[in-house]
Amino acid sequence: MSLLWRMDMDAFMDRMWEYTVAMLHYTASLLDKLLGPLHVFGPVFILTLLAVITVVITKTLNKYIITKRYIELEKEFQHWYKIREAAMQSDDYDKAKGIAKNIDQAKLNQVYYDYFLEGFLLGLARNVFPVFLMVAYINESFRAEALTRMFGKGYVFALPMSSGKPLLVGAVFYYILALILSHLLWSVFKRITKKK
Repeated sequence: MSLLWRMDMDAFMDRMWEYTVAMLHYTASLLDKLLGPLHVFGPVFILTLLAVITVVITKTLNKYIITKRYIELEKEFQHWYKIREAAMQSDDYDKAKGIAKNIDQAKLNQVYYDYFLEGFLLGLARNVFPVFLMVAYINESFRAEALTRMFGKGYVFALPMSSGKPLLVGAVFYYILALILSHLLWSVFKRITKKK
């Protein structure tokens, strides 16, 4: 029975992978069609736009995707941490340290690890996954051959060097720079709007 279940699970996972790949190819072709009219502005504009869109998507996901388990673990962690801090306020330092150690061993360490792991997985889903998907799309759709075909040169721009040979900047490198700059500008914008 275990072998039969494993074969069914393997077939299920294969089918899921095929659907995932098909969905990713469809999304990439849809994105190609949406970005097609913007080719007149050049690769710098398109890659900067994709970086800004990625920042907006990650900020939106961070705002709206929070699991109930994460909220419960955060509350439980804060609860046990406050109890530990209250125990440490005792006049007898050795006794307070022993109580804190018991709290750590009994509950706080487990709650902290669960809380940390849940936050880490949420961070991957909300921040890292969208960036990796966009980098994969850019790596496929804006590689040197595609840039040459679409824009007449196989790089985004060239930086002059002292040796005389220019440093060619590719699409993925420029996208990462634009992504970092977009995050910095988002932070500055948030700070300015909070002050007002």
